[in-house]
Amino acid sequence: MWPNAVAKALSCFEWAFKEPGRYLDASAFDAPGVGDARDDLEWAMLHLPPGARRDLGRLLTLIDKEFERRTLPEPNYNEWATTRWWWTRSRER
Repeated sequence: MWPNAVAKALSCFEWAFKEPGRYLDASAFDAPGVGDARDDLEWAMLHLPPGARRDLGRLLTLIDKEFERRTLPEPNYNEWATTRWWWTRSRER
């Protein structure tokens, strides 16, 4: 990982979640967007020491709940996305 990768990924979600409205705007998904940021956080979880992994895991639980609340299931998701569920969500109504 590069310096500040986790901080940059978290700030991407902070920006997206501050936007008004029930659903995330499609611009939140523009590259690099929240999907890419979630990929970075997942990668960090695999490489952090146990204490930091627990702390980031707590944040990810909150992020994932809010992300799921503000998106819809995507009926036509790609099979490669099944291990990364955040790519199976629709950006806006």
